[in-house]
Amino acid sequence: MTLDPIALALVQNRLDHISRQMGWVMTRTARSPIFNQSHDFSCFLTDAHGTLISQADGIPIHTGGGGFAVRALLKAWAGQINPDDAFVLNDPYEAGGNHLPDWVIARPVFVDGTLAAFACNRAHQSDIGGGAAGTYNAEATEIYHEGIRLPALKLVDRGTLRHDLWALLKLNSRTPELLDGDVRAMLGSTQIGAERLKALLEDYGLAQGLALIDGVLAHADRSFRAALARLPHGVWRAEEKTDNDCFEIRDIWIRVALELNADGLTVDFTGTDPQILGFKNSSIANTWSAVYMSLASFFEPDLPRNEGTFRCVRIVAPQGTIVNARPPAPMTMCTVFVAHEIVHVIWRALGLADPARACAGWGKSIHNGSAGRIGTDRPFVAYHWHCMAAGGAVDGRDGFNQIGHLIALGGLTIPNVEGYEQTYPLRILKHEFRCDGGGPGKYRGGTGVDYLVDVLEPAEYSFRGEGLNYETGFGVQGGRAGQGGAMRLVLADGTIVDPPKYQVRRFDQPLRERALSPGGGGWGSPLERDPHAVLRDVRDGVVSLQAAGDVYGVVLSDDSRAVDEAATRARRTTLAR
Repeated sequence: MTLDPIALALVQNRLDHISRQMGWVMTRTARSPIFNQSHDFSCFLTDAHGTLISQADGIPIHTGGGGFAVRALLKAWAGQINPDDAFVLNDPYEAGGNHLPDWVIARPVFVDGTLAAFACNRAHQSDIGGGAAGTYNAEATEIYHEGIRLPALKLVDRGTLRHDLWALLKLNSRTPELLDGDVRAMLGSTQIGAERLKALLEDYGLAQGLALIDGVLAHADRSFRAALARLPHGVWRAEEKTDNDCFEIRDIWIRVALELNADGLTVDFTGTDPQILGFKNSSIANTWSAVYMSLASFFEPDLPRNEGTFRCVRIVAPQGTIVNARPPAPMTMCTVFVAHEIVHVIWRALGLADPARACAGWGKSIHNGSAGRIGTDRPFVAYHWHCMAAGGAVDGRDGFNQIGHLIALGGLTIPNVEGYEQTYPLRILKHEFRCDGGGPGKYRGGTGVDYLVDVLEPAEYSFRGEGLNYETGFGVQGGRAGQGGAMRLVLADGTIVDPPKYQVRRFDQPLRERALSPGGGGWGSPLERDPHAVLRDVRDGVVSLQAAGDVYGVVLSDDSRAVDEAATRARRTTLAR
């Protein structure tokens, strides 16, 4: 069948628009701030075989492995999938999930009686039970400690909601009214997606529509092969570490070898350390997502975002390692860490193959969660998104001074302070960029933030401070690392607490939290930074006058309003020796 290239482009854009429409529905109808303010969900589409055909909405770590969930559903319900059904699942071992808090609602799309596609929404629930409020149980040593496990379950059967299952899901949440509203929003968003996707296929006719979708996937394959063709054939190796297993400080290494040849790209994690006791072990779907997003983000921004892009990529993830753990290893933290490390290690290896595109490291987050009650009746689960870390620099652009997790690539929104204070018992006293937090470079790493908040009610705290106390945003091409993170609590009675990286603790009194989030790495030598950019940074308060002279070699006038050009040239010559 000959495919019109204009029709192919229209279908690709229409698929992506459907995905975004689903996201808009979710944002406007979900009950939890985690969804309607922070967008911690993602909508995606697959074909009838579970092949991802669009992931234009949301967070890449949610969607890159979305096909695993649909393929698990197809296996579990073969021959029993009907029009107007909807399924729910989350389990990383049995149902293609990435981690338990991310529930998938998958809705089949039928055209002329034939199963043609799926419309899906993966969303991080506020609470799903388990050993800690808010789902992040930093003390988990088995997946059973992390919340309710869902195989692929039929939540809606031929248009009829299963109220027994609905009651079970609500019963296993500390915030059932939020879960009730949020899952209904997920069902609504997938209903809209399914309707739009059915209309697309009917507009072209089922056979032609499916052929065009296959053509879209084939175009994505050609596009990525063309990007790889600019690299030399060879093998590039890199490693990245996490400095703890959630219970003790020790280095755990993620190692990768990238091999490029005429057949495609092999991403081999052989040599990676074994799975750990704590909850940072990665599911196979999560590892696939992290690999895909690291590859997609390194190359051109217009690469198609579907599974066809990675047809020529082979992933080797030995079972029993931290990137492919055996049950019952816990893994709630895996969508952030070790996904962050997987992206970093692949960026490092690709940077050896194509140094001009090298990406500096992003700071690893230190944000925690607080959970308790407002008064006697109203439960709350609040994530301290406002102390998120910074992004790393690339050639031509400074790193983002603050941005949602690396694994979101900007898809996770840091919510409005005023709205957050209305929703939760928090008073945010300071939220400003750090001074000298960003890794120095020709292009500076993001600074991170200085965050000060009063938590006005007693609460349980889930600490997940991966970026505490060491530099995590590495520099490239002569750039330097960003500053590490720090956190301190002062209880209402004056007690000072320096929290560990990972722990669950309850404080039966209000407290004040101060956090300095990690900075991103710099790109290129700091002595090559435009002196006027350094002047701007000093006047903005993100680079100190001392660092301007000692690190960047820029000498400013006495009033810090101008660059002393002659003195700067002399200073840089001295520092370069």
